[in-house]
Amino acid sequence: MNPYPPKLEQKMKKFYETLSEKDKRRYAGVEALKFGRGGVAYITRVLGGSRKTIIKGLQELNDLSVEQPAKKNE
Repeated sequence: MNPYPPKLEQKMKKFYETLSEKDKRRYAGVEALKFGRGGVAYITRVLGGSRKTIIKGLQELNDLSVEQPAKKNE
């Protein structure tokens, strides 16, 4: 696994801090997916939070349907 450069990790963390709890979970989940094995541990280290939160975000992503329209204000 090739981690992101430190400056990018800092920007990711700042962006992450602006998100709602639901969006944080999902964003962390998407980032973890990019890395595959070890992704959850890496993103936990970069963004903070817990493995449990990222795993919940991954489950939420799996539950999304391509045909389901995005809902506003969630």
